Amino acid sequence: MLIDAHVHLDKYGDLLDDALREIEQKKIFTVATAMDAPSYAELTLIAESSPLVLPTFGVHPRRARQYAGRLREMDSLIEGSPAIGEIGLDFHWEKDTSTYPAQVKVLEYFFAAAREQNKFVNLHTKGGEKEILNLLEKYDVRRPIIHWYSGPLDILRAMIQYGCYFTVGVEVHHSDHIKAIANEIPDHLLLTETDNPGGLKWLKGELGMPSAIANVVETVAALRQSTPERIERLVYGNFARLIKDDPWLHDIQALLARPES
Repeated sequence: MLIDAHVHLDKYGDLLDDALREIEQKKIFTVATAMDAPSYAELTLIAESSPLVLPTFGVHPRRARQYAGRLREMDSLIEGSPAIGEIGLDFHWEKDTSTYPAQVKVLEYFFAAAREQNKFVNLHTKGGEKEILNLLEKYDVRRPIIHWYSGPLDILRAMIQYGCYFTVGVEVHHSDHIKAIANEIPDHLLLTETDNPGGLKWLKGELGMPSAIANVVETVAALRQSTPERIERLVYGNFARLIKDDPWLHDIQALLARPES
């Protein structure tokens, strides 16, 4: 079974049925990350169509200012979500520095909840890599997924020491820096993602479909002098270990225990 650990299914629009069909046909377990409350509501409805879709609530750093003054309003959504994401910091693409305190405030609120509720988190780190590592340590968040890491290698290595999982995605086809990162990630912390439909659209101007995850696996396998079959099994095993004994994910654990289904 393929694992796509970071996707925005609510962005597919008229192609959603096609995307869900690919997920079912290709057996792609899909972590559907939200940008905000409305997108999470949409994802929960989408997930009713497939047991292979896990909807998760988060507030993207670009939306943080909208939520920083009403954090308590998110409590029921956080409690109801089986995992947390997409959350994080963006000090690179977000040029308005006045948003940075709100980003930190919202992230800390989610980290405190993740610690108390024992949930894994899916993190956007662009330009805020060191700050996020410091906050992971402060809040003792034990199961972070670092999505599409593209930062400095020294922070990458520190995050590896902390025990972060890392997704490698569609940019691995195009970027020498991402290829170097893909080779640095230890076997036991490697995951895969597409960040589609926007990932490929940002890189190549074409809307990305779920089956693009197979191309990611092939490229990662070539880089690591392995085979696609071994990388698929490795990533599957890593994700299964990430959610092992998670009280929020009993159904998913059962599903992953029978990947042929």
